[in-house]
Amino acid sequence: MRTFLAIALLLLVSCGPKSETIHPQVQDISSSIYASGTIKSKNQYQVVPLVSGTVQDILVDDGDPVVKGQLLFRIDNKVQRINEENAALSASYYDLNENRDKLEDARNAIVLAREKLKTDSLLYVRQLNLFRQNVISKVELEQRELAYQSSQNAVSNAEIHYNDLKRQVNFNAKQAKNNLALSSKSASDFEIRSDLNGRVYSVLIEKGDLVSPQVPLAVVGASDSFILEMQVDEYDIAKINLNMRVYVTMDSYKGQVFEAKVSKINPLMNERSKTFKVEAVFTKAPKRIFPNTSFEANIVLESRKKVLTIPRTYLLKGDSVQLADGRKVKVTVGLRDFEYVEILSGLKASDEIMLETE
Repeated sequence: MRTFLAIALLLLVSCGPKSETIHPQVQDISSSIYASGTIKSKNQYQVVPLVSGTVQDILVDDGDPVVKGQLLFRIDNKVQRINEENAALSASYYDLNENRDKLEDARNAIVLAREKLKTDSLLYVRQLNLFRQNVISKVELEQRELAYQSSQNAVSNAEIHYNDLKRQVNFNAKQAKNNLALSSKSASDFEIRSDLNGRVYSVLIEKGDLVSPQVPLAVVGASDSFILEMQVDEYDIAKINLNMRVYVTMDSYKGQVFEAKVSKINPLMNERSKTFKVEAVFTKAPKRIFPNTSFEANIVLESRKKVLTIPRTYLLKGDSVQLADGRKVKVTVGLRDFEYVEILSGLKASDEIMLETE
């Protein structure tokens, strides 16, 4: 019985788990900050109307290339069309050329009044001479003087009427033109055009839909230039500088790593998420890029080549490691990434280390 128990105990010990041992490796290592984000096309924006109405025409489709100023949508609004027609009618009615006859009549009235004044003036002078010769009475002279003064007033009134009419005609003509311009500008608001050369990535509405300035019609952006928008924690933002290397992975390209560099650091923190928006541009990009694709990135802070490293799982608390013989030794560490840690001192490449045993 004792012999059986001894054999069983020996088998139990010999079949127990063995501690895995490794040697430190010499390799490159980088210290980086993790970030996640979304790819946007450069200058990507949502197309929104400036007015409300019904979608009359959709002139583009998903994926279509567009040029700046190209017509994308037409919005129908019958009231606006009527207003534009009325403005055109008013502009035609009050046009300066259409009112030249009125001005000409007013100018002719001045000429006639001045001719009459000239005649009345001569008659008054003649009557005054006759009065001085006692040929006519004072009453007759006063009647001629009154006619002369009436002609003076008529000339003055004709000139005032002409000037007032001229100002009114000019004012009406300019006002009508301005109203037509405003109406035409408002009419142009019902034609939605592209703000840039690029591509329509998504049409968000259908013909006949009722839209307003709060309803986006499409998403448009550059077709060959893309921005990686990342959210970086406030504790890490001070470590990031422009042109730092960024390694990018995406679910749409499993197992592939792409390179980028930091191009912009937004200095304003998002108060809700406590993060900063950091932008990067590809230096080594995939063949096809799709806006709004999510990605994960490592922003490289520092890198070193051919240094002694061990897996992070082998580093114990207090920066020590356990040798294969069970002894623990203190080490000095340098850079760390997600898998490895740099060993500055305390270990040699020939040392054998193992995971801590319980």
